[in-house]
Amino acid sequence: MKRTPSHLNFPSPSNQRRQNLNLQHGYTNKHNHTTHSSVLDYVKGAAKKVAGVFTKLLFRRRKQNHPEEILKPDSGRNTAPVRGTSYFSSESSLISSSTYASSTSNCSSVFSNGQVGNFSLEEIFKATENFSPANKIGEGAFGTVYKGRLKDGRLVAIKRMKQNKYDKRLSLEFKNEILTLSMIEHLNLVRLYGYLEHGDEQMILVEYISNGTLREHLDGKLGNGLETAERLEIAIDIAHAITYLHMYTDHPIIHRDIKASNILITEKLRAKVADFGFAKLAAKDPDTSHVSTQIKGTVGYLDPDYLRTNQLTDKSDVYSFGVLLVEMMTGRQPIESKRPSLERVTIRWAIQKLKDGEVVLAMDPRLNRCPASNMTVEKVLKLAQTCLAPLRKSRPSMKECAEELWEIRKDFKERFVPPSTPPLISHRSANFPERDAQGSFSIEDGENIKFDSA
Repeated sequence: MKRTPSHLNFPSPSNQRRQNLNLQHGYTNKHNHTTHSSVLDYVKGAAKKVAGVFTKLLFRRRKQNHPEEILKPDSGRNTAPVRGTSYFSSESSLISSSTYASSTSNCSSVFSNGQVGNFSLEEIFKATENFSPANKIGEGAFGTVYKGRLKDGRLVAIKRMKQNKYDKRLSLEFKNEILTLSMIEHLNLVRLYGYLEHGDEQMILVEYISNGTLREHLDGKLGNGLETAERLEIAIDIAHAITYLHMYTDHPIIHRDIKASNILITEKLRAKVADFGFAKLAAKDPDTSHVSTQIKGTVGYLDPDYLRTNQLTDKSDVYSFGVLLVEMMTGRQPIESKRPSLERVTIRWAIQKLKDGEVVLAMDPRLNRCPASNMTVEKVLKLAQTCLAPLRKSRPSMKECAEELWEIRKDFKERFVPPSTPPLISHRSANFPERDAQGSFSIEDGENIKFDSA
């Protein structure tokens, strides 16, 4: 797989530092200074230059001696280049100059009063019509998502974090998501446009995907029902995105929250993976097998090996992907508490149907029953079963999952015979179930949760 070329054109660190110094100091060439009219102005200019050189030397020294500090989301200080903009932060505050300008030509803005980012608060208020309820498109534990239109006409999704200065977790997730999104560029990952941090306001601007989430399509809330071929394409898109995160970024990234509600669907029914608030940089040293970290994720998708040991690896994403494959083939959510006891944990129920040779009973009632579809669902569930292996060493890599899905898609296309005339009756089962939307939550430290794998 080739690495997708960047469309954001992030500047190199050396160019970035030079641009930031030029913007902050107000000059473009060291031989073209304007003579100050007063001694006070001269002193101010000299002080700014000294501060700029000190910052440059300090950053270079940190990068040489401790490069991991630059990249590690959970470290006390980090840098996140976003469309030509960088900032240094601590857990409690962000350090910014009194005047901060982004170097991008498309979204240039000048900020003051401690405002950090490449969009101004005024721009965002205009884009969302003062955060009109009519523009609200989602809500979660982190805050609220609004649709907005920028002055250049682009539609964006604006994630407005909850205003809680006492909740450090939200602040860390905000900075973590910016850091991760600024490091990646792939067709099947949402694109970062910018961010803003000003006082209690924390916002992230990403590309707007208008066709909802995979979970909404599986629930029948949007679209006309995803058929087998469409679900296969979506699964392959997701596999490509996670493979890119694990293998083709400068530093491997573990998403840590792969689930249907974090998969956005385009108008052409292609998938984009979103929400990187829980993302974690994987161990870059090949001799290091895991990263020890607190447990974060969504119940029903969490790797039991990760729950047991607190050791996070890329195979934790593979486990979550296995749950997602079962979800896509059955249409059910990972945990459905209103069902009979043997059916409440969907992966156990579906894998048991697979073992019993009753795959057709596990298929989503919305799927059309035909030999090609039945065969495809069986193969996908077998792949899911390997992803759900209790021990991570027994699970395939995401690249292997993608390759297996390519083969399944090839076989499906060879076997599938499209109907010559539209069916006169619905292909859905007579006992088509109605499901209520079920929310998810992250696991906090100190909770004792037992989750057995399939």
